[in-house]
Amino acid sequence: MASDSTELASSAHGSAWRRQLAGALFGARSARGVPSAHASRGVWRALLGNPSALAGIVLLTAFIALALAAPHLFPGDPLDMVAAPFEWPGSDPLYRLGTDSLGRDVAAGIAHGTRVSLLIGASAAAIGLVIGTLVGAIAGFFGGVIDDLLVRITELFQTVPSFLLVIVIVAIGRPSVTVIALAIGVASWPTVARIVRAEFRTLRQADFVLAARSQGFSDARLIFGEILPNALPPVIVTASVMVASAILIESSLSFLGMGDPNVVTWGGMIGAGRDSLRTAWYLTALPGAAIVLAVLALNLLGDGLNDALNPRMRERS
Repeated sequence: MASDSTELASSAHGSAWRRQLAGALFGARSARGVPSAHASRGVWRALLGNPSALAGIVLLTAFIALALAAPHLFPGDPLDMVAAPFEWPGSDPLYRLGTDSLGRDVAAGIAHGTRVSLLIGASAAAIGLVIGTLVGAIAGFFGGVIDDLLVRITELFQTVPSFLLVIVIVAIGRPSVTVIALAIGVASWPTVARIVRAEFRTLRQADFVLAARSQGFSDARLIFGEILPNALPPVIVTASVMVASAILIESSLSFLGMGDPNVVTWGGMIGAGRDSLRTAWYLTALPGAAIVLAVLALNLLGDGLNDALNPRMRERS
């Protein structure tokens, strides 16, 4: 396949550099047995020197801080009716972002919705990464019939629209944070599997793997101890995009009324405010802006990670 050849050539170009990076970030060691700390410093220098990546880090840190501080800033249930309905932002000092059609505090909803969105995004990405990494690692390492079978399964999942698959899984189960995160994770693993498979197809013939194999290392140790740490950089970049996609999918589910009814979410707030769009546009604009900023922060961070972890981009800079 032409795409596989391109991926293999790109991976081969940076395989030595990836081994150094893995030694710095994940505890792997170089051929001489010495961790490459200078690679880690170079990555962080490139990441922090990228204005877009730095903006993404600042935005994401702000959202994480808001999520952690939400129970202290807005104690109580954000779904409680606390004031008169349709209080505009700034009209009441107690409710600076106004209230919705049921008299619920919009600011409290956005703050607590941040917790739900980040939790689902991170959990779904973790599930997708685990499944995709295992499938890609096994397929790329063993090859042959196992590779063909796992590639066909991956392609089967890719033929089904991910959002449709998530809707089906959530509809079968009870709409809850756990079920939604699991459904999004199950629908998002094929991309990771293809990336990890391409990395393993290249690295399984690398010198450090052949040396470890000659020492009698087991297949499990070769996969998880030798190859996987060196194949992680592109997976890290993909993880940031997966979190952003999970937040968007969860917001879409909540907007359609398929979210967890026991928690407040950004998508649910937009869905509840759409009937009052002409008279109280802030009910959809404010949570919508939160979604835009969160996804933007993750995409900026992902682009910055790609530039920092990609040896070709580092050479150009």
